[in-house]
Amino acid sequence: MERLRQLLLRTDYTIDGVRERLGSMAASALAREELVPALRVTAGGDPLATLIRLWWLGVPVPAAALGPEVLDSGLVEEAGGGEVRATVHLQPWETGGYLVSDRKVRPGDPPLRPDHVVGAGGASANLAQLVARRPVGSALDLGTGCGVQVLHLAGRAERVVATDLNPRALELARLSWALSGVEGVEAREGSLYDPVEGERFDLVVSNPPFVIAPGGEGKLTYRESGEAGDAFCRELVRRTPAYLNPGGQAHFLANWLHVEGEDWHERVGGWLRETGCDGWVVQRDVQDPAEYVELWLRDAARQGTPRYTELYDRWLSWFDEHKVEGIGFGWITMRASGTLDPVVRVEHLDHQVVLPVGDYVDDVLDSIAAAHRAGDLGTARLRTAAGLLDERVGLPGAEDPIRIVLRQTQGLRRSREVGTVEAALAGVCDGELALGPLLNVIAELVGEGEMPDADAIRPLIAEGYFLL
Repeated sequence: MERLRQLLLRTDYTIDGVRERLGSMAASALAREELVPALRVTAGGDPLATLIRLWWLGVPVPAAALGPEVLDSGLVEEAGGGEVRATVHLQPWETGGYLVSDRKVRPGDPPLRPDHVVGAGGASANLAQLVARRPVGSALDLGTGCGVQVLHLAGRAERVVATDLNPRALELARLSWALSGVEGVEAREGSLYDPVEGERFDLVVSNPPFVIAPGGEGKLTYRESGEAGDAFCRELVRRTPAYLNPGGQAHFLANWLHVEGEDWHERVGGWLRETGCDGWVVQRDVQDPAEYVELWLRDAARQGTPRYTELYDRWLSWFDEHKVEGIGFGWITMRASGTLDPVVRVEHLDHQVVLPVGDYVDDVLDSIAAAHRAGDLGTARLRTAAGLLDERVGLPGAEDPIRIVLRQTQGLRRSREVGTVEAALAGVCDGELALGPLLNVIAELVGEGEMPDADAIRPLIAEGYFLL
């Protein structure tokens, strides 16, 4: 693997090298599962073009164009006519490493094997962007798949344990780590926390099999747990506190159901309120049942197959039976704060946020906890968060605006409509004076009458407009 790794680097088979060679048109076409533009720009037969065709596009290439580093790797097989084909998908990753997975499935390919190991994509990148960046002593990658999260953890965790229910996933993950120069990872086979029973970690990350499917035939280990509905994600959250060190954090991707007559905030928030940890849930997207089914049937290359309609109908019938109106996708963060008064925040954020969230996720959790646990806010000394904008909308020439919006230009980029008192407070809040007297003076100046309750500022602290 080290010989192969050096060849890949020499040939510039890297994220930047592949992107530059493919160009925007071929890359966009590949996102639509169209290979022709990519085949055209890699037709020259030079070393980089050959490796892109072999590892990324999955098409046969002449054996004579490859050196022993590839031919002796055990990752290619004869394809006839003096050509070889890759038996795996080998992709460069943003960390500078490489990931080995099963070959990408495209329309017309045979059905996926149940133990298929999927490569890294948007979900993997989303989770890596969410995870806190601070160094830790120990980290657990639960359901490692092709090993992608370990590449991100290796530089900031002294000890890394990676688990997966699928033995084939661990086999390919070990190749990923070897090709990436990552050593010392403890790989263990088993479901959920079973392989690490009795151990605790400073950081737990997981891109679990969260896809909500009716079960039965065709279950794919990498995306479906076999549990009913969103029960697997609920169980993952419920069991996590027992494996976190004091102050430890966990970051997960998850799906959850929107059920008729039920508030999804209460559904998912209820999972965390049972844990004793501080929690933060962010819903990034919601799909109706038909969109959801189409997404995952397309993921398994079922479109255009004889059973597509049957599978589609059976999946929708399951959603109808369980009164499912939509499926939410987002992230869940937990922190073992050690308090008897944990706080859980559940919200929907579908706008663009500053990435990586991991750079400031600790600050977000701190703000949520501070707003919840602060006693008398009237004596608190607040500061206005950096990068805050005051946007006012009004009629031309009017003395007062129709509406005032505080907008964050950093972090989660939240926006909130506020009154004149809150807007004035944002302009003078510098940590020198207590909130109570400040509000009293502002109320007199703007003519709002009685001093507003200091507790009315609590939501603005939780959302990061003001800092304690």
